[in-house]
Amino acid sequence: MNRPLPAVRLRVPTHEDAVAWHRVFDNPEVMEFYGGRPAALSVYEELTARQRRHDAEHGFCLWTLLDETGEVIGFTGAQPWSPDWGPVGETEIGWRLGRAYWGKGYATAAARETIGRVRAAGVPDVVAVVRQGNARSIALARRLGMEQAETYTHPRLSEPALCFRLPLNHPQ
Repeated sequence: MNRPLPAVRLRVPTHEDAVAWHRVFDNPEVMEFYGGRPAALSVYEELTARQRRHDAEHGFCLWTLLDETGEVIGFTGAQPWSPDWGPVGETEIGWRLGRAYWGKGYATAAARETIGRVRAAGVPDVVAVVRQGNARSIALARRLGMEQAETYTHPRLSEPALCFRLPLNHPQ
């Protein structure tokens, strides 16, 4: 990507952001790798509450991602890996943007900001677990300098989940 990355702002999700996330992710393309259909508002209410707790406990979370105008366009950030499979005990970075914001550099800009923030919080390394076939997320992980390290079988889907790793003790 040769063009400059857009300005982004990350903030700890508010209760109101649950409504914004529900609206911006209400698209089958956005949800293709997250169950294929939009989640209920209650899912985002619980998720934003959990992220506020993560921020209070760890100094990082899945932050609400805002564009240059202050519009909520998705989330990007880090959280402890919570499933009982995959990279248990690791810190995962992740991102999800509304469909209208794909291909404009927002995810790259926000993920780079996330890496800086988790590095500053003392996290030694991060992982990104990406379903095989999610070419956009795989490309972003590689743009961030992440390398594919392991492949896990997703227990519910019985398909490969690729685990990318990035040590944070080296400058990007």
